Amino acid sequence: MRARTPFGWRFTAPLLLGSTLNPINSSMIATGLLSIGLDFHLGPGQTASLISVLYLCSAVSQPTMGKLATLFGPRRVFMAGAVILLAAGIVGAAAPGFGFLLLSRALIGIGTSAAYPTAMALVRRRADEHGIGVPARVLGNFSIAAQITTVFGLPLGGLLAGTFGWRALFFVNIPLAVVTFVFTLLGVEKDAPREHQGARALLVSVDIPGIVLFAGTIVSALVFLSGLASPLWWLLPVVAVFGTGLILWERRVAKPLIDVRMLASNRPLQRTYLRQTLSALVVYSVLYGTSQWMEQAAGYSATAVGLILLPLSGLSIVIARVASTRGWVRWPLVIGAVSVVLSALVMQFMDADASIWLLIGMSLLLGCANGFTGFANQATLYVQAPAAEIAVASGLYRTFAYLGAIFSSSLIGITFGRQATDAGLHTLGWVLGGIGVLLVLITVLDRRIPATTAAAAGGSRA
Repeated sequence: MRARTPFGWRFTAPLLLGSTLNPINSSMIATGLLSIGLDFHLGPGQTASLISVLYLCSAVSQPTMGKLATLFGPRRVFMAGAVILLAAGIVGAAAPGFGFLLLSRALIGIGTSAAYPTAMALVRRRADEHGIGVPARVLGNFSIAAQITTVFGLPLGGLLAGTFGWRALFFVNIPLAVVTFVFTLLGVEKDAPREHQGARALLVSVDIPGIVLFAGTIVSALVFLSGLASPLWWLLPVVAVFGTGLILWERRVAKPLIDVRMLASNRPLQRTYLRQTLSALVVYSVLYGTSQWMEQAAGYSATAVGLILLPLSGLSIVIARVASTRGWVRWPLVIGAVSVVLSALVMQFMDADASIWLLIGMSLLLGCANGFTGFANQATLYVQAPAAEIAVASGLYRTFAYLGAIFSSSLIGITFGRQATDAGLHTLGWVLGGIGVLLVLITVLDRRIPATTAAAAGGSRA
């Protein structure tokens, strides 16, 4: 029986909660790395692997979970992800050695990666069943949820680790997984009965060779991008071999993990992935780059830096709500790209003696960019991806964001060197300004971006 309100809180709450678990686990672990290193007698380089293993597993698992959702049903895969997260929390909270923590973080990456692509598939299914078109407000809620986790991930991690110790950073996933599972059980309708397949046919449908080739491509690319300050050039031919193998294999199988034929012909979707990668690169470069500069060069405390950057997230949330309520798509992308250029320009006037109001102004401009592009890119993905491919396409959307996030660490390392200086900040600003100009061009010149979600619903999908 259909709900009176198709997107009431009983339906959306577990999907929103599940979709926040990956980004919040990515950020809150940072507060426990020092304590973990002390307990297991490890250095910063070894404990930092707890961050990278989650990124790598997530980047591979997002589209993979989307593929599994098309085979087994999005609700089943969403709930399976919650079960994996529950196991991850138990392993991490009771870990007798560092290896168990790595296993836990890998499982966290896999389990939480099930949420976003399956949530998008569930939203798409319900919208199509009720003839709603593009549920802009719901998509806006997902964008806002991501902003909230950006704000509260580190403070939550600090509170848990400071009060209960670093094991609480893993234990907290146990109640979160249980709540997500139960709420999904009660609020999200069951998937349709699955058509029975033999073991051989099922293995063919899952496309294990495609998953392996995709994993090899993404992992080698991410490792290369993360170390551009001292490039591992031998990884480039590895990326090329895996990537070429992936394309050739996916072109010949009937049910590929990545529908490369569709992706090659869907130019608007390609441009959305490019905008998402560049937007993530800009946001993470500013977040981590300027925060380091404010502490090292300008002498601000960590608390002060957090307060200066708080308007970024606060304004992002407000703008995402306004844009999603109005259903604006094209102009938010244009304004967001222009805001990137302006924030990079402001960075050229920032030095160790700069007024705090100048720093807050830069934060507000980036908040405009983040708020406008976050919702608008998600909306364009929703309308540009074929309905049957929305789960995998949404997973790839997150994977491209990881590419930008990982690349940002190398960009910061190259521009700053060993220490965050005024000169390094200005160089970073010039690079980000160039990226902003590129974003303006590929947005203004792209006539396939709909003006609003209403216009998108009335048009044909590419």
